[in-house]
Amino acid sequence: MPDVRPPSAPGVPGRGLRRWLAGAVLPLVLACTAVATAQTAYPGKPIRLLVGYPPGGATDIAARIVAQKLTERLGQPVFVDNLPGAGGIIASDKVAKAAPDGYTLVLANTAHGINPSLYKELPYDAMTSFAPVIKLADLTLVLVVNPALPVRSVGELVALAKARPGELHYASSGVGQSLHLAGEMFKSMAGVDIVHVPYKGSAPARTDLLAGQVEMMFESAIGVVPFVQGGRLRALGVSGARRSPALPEVPTLSEAGVPGFEASGWLGILAPAGTPVAIVRRLNAEVSAVLALSDVNAQLAGSGAEVATGSPEQFASFIADEIAKWAKIVRATGLKGE
Repeated sequence: MPDVRPPSAPGVPGRGLRRWLAGAVLPLVLACTAVATAQTAYPGKPIRLLVGYPPGGATDIAARIVAQKLTERLGQPVFVDNLPGAGGIIASDKVAKAAPDGYTLVLANTAHGINPSLYKELPYDAMTSFAPVIKLADLTLVLVVNPALPVRSVGELVALAKARPGELHYASSGVGQSLHLAGEMFKSMAGVDIVHVPYKGSAPARTDLLAGQVEMMFESAIGVVPFVQGGRLRALGVSGARRSPALPEVPTLSEAGVPGFEASGWLGILAPAGTPVAIVRRLNAEVSAVLALSDVNAQLAGSGAEVATGSPEQFASFIADEIAKWAKIVRATGLKGE
């Protein structure tokens, strides 16, 4: 075995020791400095923000608003990458398996809390496979109908549905998604028989609603406010406990004749589990700053989204609560993922 004792130079005490320490310690110091520099320099390349739905839906709209401002603040492009399918599972799985370096993120929504109960097996764990970054917003849902449908209130819609059981259709962003569950809650609480028509995202569902292929749907306010204001869709009620500032003249479902009805959605950013805490906190701070911008706040609020923010730890606790809440609702409805 070689002698690894620190050397000493005869007649010059400590000189050999100093040389030995310099040779042994300097590489370690340089390595630590390189790691610290790499983290300080984040981001050093473009960031992908995955969206598990087609372009044009509420999740996609919010992603593009945030990505544009993040690009300006970070000095690196933040690209929105749409990977639709399976209620957001495809995009989430991509991020769960990505390198935990902060360059691949997902804009998750309410489905992230629903899917663990809806599907027997997921390719990831909704809690442990991700590092929660920040909750972006709470979303009000709006019950909208095609203007060709001869109803102008929730009461008239319920009366028509009862007169024509099984003849009316409501669209959703997919089986088990929040828009679907809101529709099922409405059917149950209003006592009506309306046929569910699932799509691969809210944007294609809304397209068919605008074309009159289906008569109604629940959709996030951020996705329908422009169409309501333009007269292409008619809003009958909002799903929250209070009216939406974006549609102040539209009553809540509870006010409009379905007492106790309340359903809402949310948006937030997740990174892969294992992403360095320093990077997660940097992203949290930068997104918080973006959401505090007056134009971003106005865009989201004007579309019916209520800015949320908060710490990564608060977002993690919120997701755990969501998973528990939706587990009870999925069990009660008996829904299963396709």
